[in-house]
Amino acid sequence: MELKIFYTVFIFIFGLIFGSFFNVVGWRLPAGLSLVKPSGSFCPKCKHKLRWYENIPVISYLIQGGKCRKCKKKIPKFYIIVELLTGFLFALSYVIFGFSFEFLLAVITASFFVIVIVSDSNYLIIPDEVTLVMSILVIFSRFICNGITDALLHLVFGISAFIIMYLLMLFGNFLFKKESLGGGDIKLMFFIGCAVGPWMSIFTIFLSSFIALPLSLILYYRSKDSVIPYGPFLLIAALLIILFKIDVNFILNIGI
Repeated sequence: MELKIFYTVFIFIFGLIFGSFFNVVGWRLPAGLSLVKPSGSFCPKCKHKLRWYENIPVISYLIQGGKCRKCKKKIPKFYIIVELLTGFLFALSYVIFGFSFEFLLAVITASFFVIVIVSDSNYLIIPDEVTLVMSILVIFSRFICNGITDALLHLVFGISAFIIMYLLMLFGNFLFKKESLGGGDIKLMFFIGCAVGPWMSIFTIFLSSFIALPLSLILYYRSKDSVIPYGPFLLIAALLIILFKIDVNFILNIGI
């Protein structure tokens, strides 16, 4: 029991560190900035390069009172929220699955989800590089843990999910006479198909729409011109499917 608590805390801290990196990925890639240059993090206001003690996840933010040490401008709370969310999702994945393939799958999906929250919410862009890397990680994990057959099968599932989403986009464009889905959302379905399979990919679309509906109504009420990023909802639906082990039998049992 003590060992599991230790691992949970360790993985939570590990998640905080990755959350800090995901902030960088989500902000820089869509803006066309390098992840390498400038090296290290910097203040978004005055461009002050952060030293190591200014860049400790969560702790530095709290010690500095949520402000840059140089310009004293407030650092957006979004940064610390992303770090805490990543740590929580990593730890939760371990608590549910332990060290297993499902743990890897949940962590990869959670990582993708966090990056997309940053990029899609701020730029309405899901970087193709991130989608490609995360998809490769899922397929590679399946190959290492379950063998070549499982990896190739889920590669086909990813292609199938991509085609389904593409057809939905064409139908939506025809129905609404305007762009109904972004290209990033369609490519995102390739990852989801690789992660959860074809049937759960379809269920992901319905579940994500259900989750997004309340927020969509609120934003539409406030402003009819509001644009709602759909990518985060697709990924949180996929993550819920993984964490709660939802499959076709689970859905049929609910129906019964």
